[in-house]
Amino acid sequence: MSDRADGRILVACVGNIFAGDDGFGVEAARALQAAELPECVTVTDYGIRGLDLAYALIDGWRAVILVDAIRRGGDAGDLYLLQADRNGEAGGLLDPHAMDPSAVFALARSLGEIRAQIFIVGCEPASLGDDLGGSMGLSQAVAAAIPEAVEMVRGLSRQLAMGTYAAGAELNLLTT
Repeated sequence: MSDRADGRILVACVGNIFAGDDGFGVEAARALQAAELPECVTVTDYGIRGLDLAYALIDGWRAVILVDAIRRGGDAGDLYLLQADRNGEAGGLLDPHAMDPSAVFALARSLGEIRAQIFIVGCEPASLGDDLGGSMGLSQAVAAAIPEAVEMVRGLSRQLAMGTYAAGAELNLLTT
């Protein structure tokens, strides 16, 4: 375990800016880097670099918050907060697209132990570029969800940093 990461929280933003709303995580990373977060939080834009994310997952973080576009059947722009197990499974709710999160978790497990609590802040996409031939840019609904996603990450990271998060408890994410 890296001394640098011990007890710290990683916000891992993923996505492909060339695939419509799949760029949600990348745009969220930009907003999060300007947000006020606890000192123990590191925000990283992994884009489509799955190998880098796999190595980060085994680096001894206390918690990892994955920010990504996920399809769950809601309206475009709907936000979800899920807790995954250390195998990266959140009830089969991660949607494989430009970077398959399930494959990244499998690779990480083959490289070492994932000790972190894993959370997913996901946004329902209007399109992942698959039906528009690789459009760039977020849909209006997904772009409008970025500020609320930032607040979700801020609230969760504060609770994790202060040790007030309890597994299974309802998260009070918007409390300052």
